[in-house]
Amino acid sequence: MEDSHASTAPIRMYWRGLRGLIATISLLVIGGGLWYAVDAVLIDRTPIVVGILHSRTGPMAVSESSMIDAEILALEEINQSGGLLGRTVRWEIADGASDWPVFALEAQRLIEEEKVCVVFGCWTSASRKSVLPIFESQDHLLVYPMAYEGLEQSPNIIYTGAAPNQQITPAVQWCHEKLAARKFFLVGSDYIWPHCVNAIISDQLAGLGAERVGEMYIPFGSTDVDAAVRAIVAAKPDVVLSAVVGDSALAFAKKLREAGVRPDKTPVLTFALGESELSTVSRQDMVGNYAAWTYFQSIDRAENKDFVRAFKARFGASRTVSSVMESSYNSVRLWANAVTEAETTDVRQVRFALRHQSLNAPSGIIAVDPETQHTWLPVAIGRIRGDGQFDIVWSSGTAVRPAPFPLTRSREAWIAFVDDLHQRWGGKWAAPAGLTMDATNAAGSTP
Repeated sequence: MEDSHASTAPIRMYWRGLRGLIATISLLVIGGGLWYAVDAVLIDRTPIVVGILHSRTGPMAVSESSMIDAEILALEEINQSGGLLGRTVRWEIADGASDWPVFALEAQRLIEEEKVCVVFGCWTSASRKSVLPIFESQDHLLVYPMAYEGLEQSPNIIYTGAAPNQQITPAVQWCHEKLAARKFFLVGSDYIWPHCVNAIISDQLAGLGAERVGEMYIPFGSTDVDAAVRAIVAAKPDVVLSAVVGDSALAFAKKLREAGVRPDKTPVLTFALGESELSTVSRQDMVGNYAAWTYFQSIDRAENKDFVRAFKARFGASRTVSSVMESSYNSVRLWANAVTEAETTDVRQVRFALRHQSLNAPSGIIAVDPETQHTWLPVAIGRIRGDGQFDIVWSSGTAVRPAPFPLTRSREAWIAFVDDLHQRWGGKWAAPAGLTMDATNAAGSTP
């Protein structure tokens, strides 16, 4: 007779194996559940919230709206690569409306209500000056992507745009040497940045033995530029250095060309117009003139071609890229690198980590200077072409160390100069009067 135990042995082995498998799966499920529970409790998966603060409306929208696009491109690329610290990044966009008190209110709202861990923002120095007390009182972080006048250094700001020695003073030197310019006319919008820029230039011209034959200011946002154009025609300068911004700059270029001021006789070098602004106007008003920036779309680098290609793919083939847009894009990437290194979004720790970040940017290798919190940047001068792009006529080749306080005066003297303007303007960062015509009466405008 067949052994009954032998005949049922395979069945018993099957059930023992099945029970073991079920037990193993149960343990895995329980363990996995515990892991997810721990993960949910200990690991933060909520989005990282950042602020974007630029003008979407008003006279500065023509320039600042493109900065928003560049910052969004960088943030989207971060999310497509998996986010930061295992979290996606979400952005809140605030409209400064080309109005400096609005910038201050929106900065406070982003920090206190939206709980952002960083703000990328501002174009004008007046807007930056307006939000600076908020970032300092809240011990927060602003990443400022715009080329500016320097004369400032705050522990709560990382400056990723050009300092004066990375835009202003190289341009003046180039005009003196390459254009043989000896008579300079200075013109700007009537607020803090152009007044400081022209004070820096005036010091430099005195050192070069060159002449400032005129200095005028156009009310911020105004398109009434006729008086400035008439003064330039009368002065017959060798070159015009322009710190006119926004819609005013476009009107100024048009009126100059209509008045017969042409680049073959009297070239204009601008510190405020780039490819994105040129794409909105008749380029014939500006062809042949010059601009000084830290980046041009025409830079022949693989990293730049990738950047331009990505921007056009996201925002349209007809769009162009400018220096302030590259700085805005770089700002986000530098911040993201700092977050990754610090392994946190804590404002203080990220701010510290930002002070020693570097990047292979579209324009070249850049790095934040830990001493000044400004950025090492390349410098270039371009000549405007008929297609709205620039032929690069001079370049520093490598990054230049930032010097926010020009050596023509002491740091204390520059701070006093800025404070005096602020006081004379009734605690505002723009002149309350109309067109300022006599520069020699402006505080500190001559050495």
